[in-house]
Amino acid sequence: MNFLLLILVLLGSSLNAMSLVEIIESSLAKNPSLDAITARIEASEANVYVANQFDNPELSLTKNTLDSSQPMSQTVFSIKQKINYYNKRNTKEQVALADKSLQEEKLRAAKVALVAKIKREAYTIWKLQELKNIINKYLTLTKRNIEIYESYATVSDNQHMGIIKAELSLADLAIKNSTLDAKIYASFARLSYLAAFEVTHLEIALKITERPDLTKLLNSLNNNPTIALKDKELKKQNAAVALTRINNYPDFNLIAGYAYRENFDNYFNFGVALSLPIYGTENAKEQEARAIQLSYASQKMDAQISVNAICKAYYGQMLSAYNIYHIVQDDALAQIAHMFEFSNSSISTDGDLFKYIDVLFQKLSLEQKSINAVASYNQAEAKISELAGALK
Repeated sequence: MNFLLLILVLLGSSLNAMSLVEIIESSLAKNPSLDAITARIEASEANVYVANQFDNPELSLTKNTLDSSQPMSQTVFSIKQKINYYNKRNTKEQVALADKSLQEEKLRAAKVALVAKIKREAYTIWKLQELKNIINKYLTLTKRNIEIYESYATVSDNQHMGIIKAELSLADLAIKNSTLDAKIYASFARLSYLAAFEVTHLEIALKITERPDLTKLLNSLNNNPTIALKDKELKKQNAAVALTRINNYPDFNLIAGYAYRENFDNYFNFGVALSLPIYGTENAKEQEARAIQLSYASQKMDAQISVNAICKAYYGQMLSAYNIYHIVQDDALAQIAHMFEFSNSSISTDGDLFKYIDVLFQKLSLEQKSINAVASYNQAEAKISELAGALK
């Protein structure tokens, strides 16, 4: 029974540990923030249907108060149907279709933004956990060397200061550890919100792959969500301009009626009515629509310039992180390793623990810089992937 319980616990733990890909796929499938945009798309589909329909006909029934013996005494039943000017219904439909396309693009942009936020939060968790792991390693290492130093060294007043410094360093590491615990907890809470379900364990491994290539990164921006949104807004406004232009032409109303007279012959009547756009309202609306059209065109051009500039800034962040990582890994850590080995070996021969702690924390600082560089590199890469419209 206890063995079965252990198996269930281990199975539950493995199920809780999710990969970043699994979290993204699950979030895209059921995130409430995306459902709101999906509902607007469904509403826009109804607008497309409505846009191509005729207006409802009007029915009227009138009766006068004349005596039925009078020829003008009658009861009239009339029907009126509005007939839009040629191609106006199709133009309205184009506006509705453009709006639907815009809503679909907003959904894609929201998905891209959600994926990017999830990735950045996951990378933050990786960084915090790696920092915690390395601090735990240094906590263990420092405690062990204090014990070794106390065992082999004759503790003088000067050497006693080294022990005090080492113990203070332990306290500092413990404080940092506690701070990291709080940050990790908060980061998992944010990731759970973004994923729309509880995430308590994350399987993720980050590294710096290659030196970033600016030309390659700029070429990946063809599907940028911001530019695509501005393009859809412009296309919708183009359709709106076409509609305001065609609204200058009057719509027709076909009228048919049947007059009932109690003591005289009944008869039909027919007629045509049309609206007269003589006050300039339609012209003013067209000018307004054209001004908005120019605004969207300018916004699209500005977005293209802005996206390239933002990409270059993130490229700079990636390049800096790449260089820092290799400076630490290829040069600095190799140099300090020799100092660290020398200081570590001197502990057992009554060496200076004070100097050893300095070297130890220099090594810790360098390894933390390496972890921060890897996280910064991947964070910047995630932001460029967002600019490129990536959904994974």
